[in-house]
Amino acid sequence: MKFSIQVNASPYHAQSSLTAFKFVKKSLELGHEVIRVFFYHDGVFNAFKHATPLDDEINLTQLWSDLAKQYQIDLVICISAAQRRGLLTSDEANRQGKQDNDLADGFRISGLGQWVEAALLADRFIVFG
Repeated sequence: MKFSIQVNASPYHAQSSLTAFKFVKKSLELGHEVIRVFFYHDGVFNAFKHATPLDDEINLTQLWSDLAKQYQIDLVICISAAQRRGLLTSDEANRQGKQDNDLADGFRISGLGQWVEAALLADRFIVFG
Protein backbone atom coordinates (compact mmCIF):
# COMPACT_ATOMS: atom_id res chain seq x y z
CA MET A 1 0.00 0.00 0.00
CA LYS A 2 1.25 3.51 -0.82
CA PHE A 3 0.48 6.19 1.74
CA SER A 4 0.79 9.95 1.65
CA ILE A 5 0.37 11.74 4.95
CA GLN A 6 -0.58 15.28 5.90
CA VAL A 7 0.18 16.56 9.41
CA ASN A 8 -1.66 19.74 10.45
CA ALA A 9 -0.97 19.95 14.20
CA SER A 10 2.07 21.22 16.05
CA PRO A 11 4.08 18.55 17.87
CA TYR A 12 3.23 19.66 21.40
CA HIS A 13 -0.28 21.03 20.97
CA ALA A 14 -2.13 17.85 20.14
CA GLN A 15 -1.64 14.09 20.02
CA SER A 16 -2.12 13.94 16.25
CA SER A 17 1.52 14.64 15.33
CA LEU A 18 2.75 11.76 17.48
CA THR A 19 -0.04 9.55 16.13
CA ALA A 20 1.03 10.42 12.57
CA PHE A 21 4.63 9.57 13.39
CA LYS A 22 3.64 6.21 14.90
CA PHE A 23 1.43 5.42 11.89
CA VAL A 24 4.21 6.24 9.42
CA LYS A 25 6.82 4.28 11.36
CA LYS A 26 4.64 1.18 11.71
CA SER A 27 3.59 1.37 8.05
CA LEU A 28 7.24 1.43 6.96
CA GLU A 29 8.12 -1.42 9.32
CA LEU A 30 5.32 -3.49 7.76
CA GLY A 31 6.71 -2.89 4.28
CA HIS A 32 4.29 -0.25 3.05
CA GLU A 33 5.53 2.75 1.10
CA VAL A 34 5.21 6.30 2.42
CA ILE A 35 5.47 8.58 -0.58
CA ARG A 36 5.60 11.81 1.38
CA VAL A 37 4.72 13.39 4.70
CA PHE A 38 3.44 16.91 4.10
CA PHE A 39 3.40 19.28 7.07
CA TYR A 40 0.80 22.01 6.79
CA HIS A 41 -0.71 24.70 9.03
CA ASP A 42 0.82 24.42 12.54
CA GLY A 43 2.20 21.04 11.55
CA VAL A 44 5.23 22.88 10.16
CA PHE A 45 6.44 23.23 13.75
CA ASN A 46 7.35 19.54 13.64
CA ALA A 47 10.37 20.65 11.59
CA PHE A 48 11.59 23.39 13.96
CA LYS A 49 15.14 22.36 14.84
CA HIS A 50 15.41 24.81 17.75
CA ALA A 51 12.66 23.12 19.76
CA THR A 52 14.10 21.84 23.02
CA PRO A 53 11.63 19.65 24.88
CA LEU A 54 12.46 18.66 28.43
CA ASP A 55 14.53 15.52 28.94
CA ASP A 56 11.49 13.49 29.97
CA GLU A 57 9.46 14.55 26.91
CA ILE A 58 9.43 13.14 23.39
CA ASN A 59 11.53 15.06 20.88
CA LEU A 60 9.21 14.57 17.94
CA THR A 61 11.33 16.67 15.59
CA GLN A 62 14.29 14.35 16.20
CA LEU A 63 12.10 11.27 15.76
CA TRP A 64 10.92 12.54 12.35
CA SER A 65 14.51 13.36 11.34
CA ASP A 66 15.75 9.92 12.36
CA LEU A 67 12.89 8.22 10.53
CA ALA A 68 13.58 10.20 7.36
CA LYS A 69 17.22 9.19 7.49
CA GLN A 70 16.48 5.53 8.18
CA TYR A 71 13.82 5.10 5.47
CA GLN A 72 14.68 7.98 3.08
CA ILE A 73 11.16 9.37 3.33
CA ASP A 74 10.28 12.79 2.00
CA LEU A 75 9.33 15.22 4.78
CA VAL A 76 7.95 18.36 3.13
CA ILE A 77 7.06 21.60 4.87
CA CYS A 78 4.56 23.92 3.18
CA ILE A 79 6.47 27.09 2.29
CA SER A 80 3.50 29.40 2.85
CA ALA A 81 2.62 27.92 6.23
CA ALA A 82 6.28 27.99 7.27
CA GLN A 83 6.82 31.63 6.27
CA ARG A 84 3.68 32.76 8.09
CA ARG A 85 5.08 31.15 11.24
CA GLY A 86 8.66 32.38 10.82
CA LEU A 87 10.27 29.05 9.92
CA LEU A 88 12.85 29.70 7.24
CA THR A 89 15.60 27.85 5.42
CA SER A 90 18.89 29.67 5.01
CA ASP A 91 18.07 30.47 1.35
CA GLU A 92 14.73 32.04 2.18
CA ALA A 93 16.17 33.90 5.17
CA ASN A 94 18.89 35.40 2.97
CA ARG A 95 16.28 36.44 0.40
CA GLN A 96 14.35 38.26 3.11
CA GLY A 97 17.43 39.81 4.68
CA LYS A 98 17.29 37.64 7.81
CA GLN A 99 19.81 35.32 9.36
CA ASP A 100 18.15 32.06 10.12
CA ASN A 101 17.92 28.38 9.30
CA ASP A 102 15.16 26.76 11.28
CA LEU A 103 14.58 23.39 9.61
CA ALA A 104 15.80 20.19 11.22
CA ASP A 105 17.67 17.57 9.23
CA GLY A 106 15.51 15.52 6.90
CA PHE A 107 12.92 18.23 6.27
CA ARG A 108 12.62 20.41 3.18
CA ILE A 109 10.40 23.29 2.14
CA SER A 110 8.21 23.12 -0.93
CA GLY A 111 4.80 24.18 -2.18
CA LEU A 112 1.35 22.73 -2.48
CA GLY A 113 2.32 21.10 -5.77
CA GLN A 114 4.16 18.49 -3.70
CA TRP A 115 0.98 17.97 -1.69
CA VAL A 116 -1.09 17.43 -4.84
CA GLU A 117 1.49 15.06 -6.31
CA ALA A 118 1.59 13.02 -3.09
CA ALA A 119 -2.19 12.71 -3.08
CA LEU A 120 -2.24 11.56 -6.72
CA LEU A 121 0.52 8.96 -6.28
CA ALA A 122 -0.85 7.37 -3.12
CA ASP A 123 -3.36 4.59 -2.66
CA ARG A 124 -4.45 6.35 0.54
CA PHE A 125 -4.01 9.98 1.60
CA ILE A 126 -4.42 10.39 5.37
CA VAL A 127 -4.68 13.67 7.29
CA PHE A 128 -3.72 13.94 10.96
CA GLY A 129 -4.83 16.97 12.96
